[in-house]
Amino acid sequence: MITMTYETPYELAKDKIIMIMAGLMVGLLVAAFDYSIMATAMPRVINSLQGMEYYVWPFSTYMLTSTLAIIIFGKLSDIYGRKHILIAGIVTFVISSILCGFSTNIFQLILFRGIQGIGGGILISLPFIIVGEIFTARERAKYLGIMATVFALADVLGPVLGGVITDNFGWRGVFFVNVPIGIIAVTLILYSIPNFKLPDIKKVIDYTGIITFTLALSSIFLALTFVGDLNAYPLWEIAGLLLFSAAMFVLFIWSEKKAVEPILPLRLFKNSIFSVSSLESLLSAAVMFSGVIYVPLFAQGVLGMSATNSGLLMIPMLFSLTLASIITGQIISWRGKYKNLVITEFIITGIGVVLLSTMNVHTPYYLLVAYSTILGVGSGMAYPLFNITAQNAFTLRDIGIVTASMRFFRNIGTIVFVPVFGYIMNLTMSSTATLSNTQALVLSIQNIFFLAIILALVGLMVAFFLKEIPLGEDSPLSQEEVPEGSVEKAK
Repeated sequence: MITMTYETPYELAKDKIIMIMAGLMVGLLVAAFDYSIMATAMPRVINSLQGMEYYVWPFSTYMLTSTLAIIIFGKLSDIYGRKHILIAGIVTFVISSILCGFSTNIFQLILFRGIQGIGGGILISLPFIIVGEIFTARERAKYLGIMATVFALADVLGPVLGGVITDNFGWRGVFFVNVPIGIIAVTLILYSIPNFKLPDIKKVIDYTGIITFTLALSSIFLALTFVGDLNAYPLWEIAGLLLFSAAMFVLFIWSEKKAVEPILPLRLFKNSIFSVSSLESLLSAAVMFSGVIYVPLFAQGVLGMSATNSGLLMIPMLFSLTLASIITGQIISWRGKYKNLVITEFIITGIGVVLLSTMNVHTPYYLLVAYSTILGVGSGMAYPLFNITAQNAFTLRDIGIVTASMRFFRNIGTIVFVPVFGYIMNLTMSSTATLSNTQALVLSIQNIFFLAIILALVGLMVAFFLKEIPLGEDSPLSQEEVPEGSVEKAK
């Protein structure tokens, strides 16, 4: 009789851990750079392809398909293996990047960005799943904190890199630069990461769940996008999309109850830690993006700073986010507890948005830096926290879909509240016609931060309902999961 023994985290050599983390972080970097680089290059792209009326669609399409991919391919990786799906995600991202670079009109770009989003969704979720499977609960806290720094690095270097590439090689270069990075990521992953998958899982794809889930999320996403421009999109059209989305969500829930291998098992929500962590992940993302989007706008529109200087202004916030993410992971790894950190996270982000809501035309730039840095500390703490809380509440059998769900709800926070923030700004600006443009902008941004304060308070109250399970030292690998390429056979 042949039995399997597994490499535990304690048997991983230091150089092997470095190779694994390097492969995962480079793969994650491919997708993380996309957001910040595209923000810099997009004006030039639109000018070249002549599609100003569709300015937001390359961003929106990417966000939609990447959010869908997080859940769908998180589940498919249970069936076909993490390594194979991760490599497929990188290949998809790279090929679609090349197609984006060769786009000749805005509609081609929107289509190819949608395909690119599928690869991007895989890349921002699978690395966190793999870390959860390789390391113990305490160790994974440390490594998840380190991995989260990729996003801050991309946010700091992305705009600069995007500007340099666009100015020297044209806007198409921002897509072609993904090719060498993708090749490096695939090479590292091929030679460093075993292909974890669950041997007892039924190879049945939940097509009904995928279709209804896609239609439901797409419809509500379109409705939220359209509500920002009621002059172009009538209310009846938006209402119709919302009703259709609600109907699809009902069908999705019905199909998931009957599915053999549902893409989002509803039983997960019976676990209070999962439910609370999902909501907290959504709220923390919404609060963070209130600062990421509107601090630069305040710097430029109110304080009169240049785009370059407003970007430099964000570096302390992003640096504090990076440092807080690493330190939070280390604290969880050391103490083995997380609830007090969740409470602290929402207290700090709450203080940050309270201070930001007091800004006016007389606010000096150094206070803007200080306030946004406080928000960065709290937001950085959230990166490793909710992955850890959710992963620790389930067995390895569910760690893939649980981890993907945390990233999914984080994206939902962005999808839902970024249009809401925009709606608040448009409504405030239109209702303050008697004020100067600068005064109206200040009031609009203050109102957005008032909403962020409410979200932070809700997050703080919900945090007290989070149950705490101390993190253990045991290896997450079990006899139910086989890491291909990393087993020893014994008689």
